[in-house]
Amino acid sequence: MAASSAPDAVGQHAPQNAMTDAGEVARFYDRCSDLMRELLDALATAPEQARTFAEIEEAMGWPRRRIASVLGGVGRVRQLEFSGRRPYRFHDDMQSASGRWELWMDAGQARAVLAAARDESGPREGSTRTC
Repeated sequence: MAASSAPDAVGQHAPQNAMTDAGEVARFYDRCSDLMRELLDALATAPEQARTFAEIEEAMGWPRRRIASVLGGVGRVRQLEFSGRRPYRFHDDMQSASGRWELWMDAGQARAVLAAARDESGPREGSTRTC
């Protein structure tokens, strides 16, 4: 199914949980597993484009259901360190054009992820990747 473009903020699932601060996005990026960082990098290459998990997995060359596993793995850190906030956005299956969960980043989140990815200073002092 074709991806949606310019996702509607009104139809988002839990929009209050989406990170908007670039520093918070960078900290999340620093704390993530390599797979989560790979997913964030992929989302950042197509800001404002809501896509189903299957569409993203196909574009990344990932097997089906890996995104669900990666998001599940980051859940504990999201809750403990980021009050449930996330550097991406969702439409649930009732709000999306495709009738499936869709995932995307807004332009600000994408800029923050791309900047964090370019940061060649290595992990920030005191950080360890756990999500």
